[in-house]
Amino acid sequence: MTIDKIVQIFWLISALGLIVLVLLHSPKGDGIGGIGGQAQLFTSTKSAETALNRVTWILAVLFMGLTVILSAGWLGQ
Repeated sequence: MTIDKIVQIFWLISALGLIVLVLLHSPKGDGIGGIGGQAQLFTSTKSAETALNRVTWILAVLFMGLTVILSAGWLGQ
């Protein structure tokens, strides 16, 4: 496996993760709590939304960075 293929796999995983996380966001502010009740991993809906927002931003930055790297051809295809 070349480095190009490994980066493409990370790019695909970040894209799919970003899609899922964006769909988890609720326009009414329910967020994760709207899926099936209160999320048990979090102490409140505010902390759940905060965690969801942070992970979404991290994946968005990762996706955009990998997109630039792959499209620019910096990995020497």
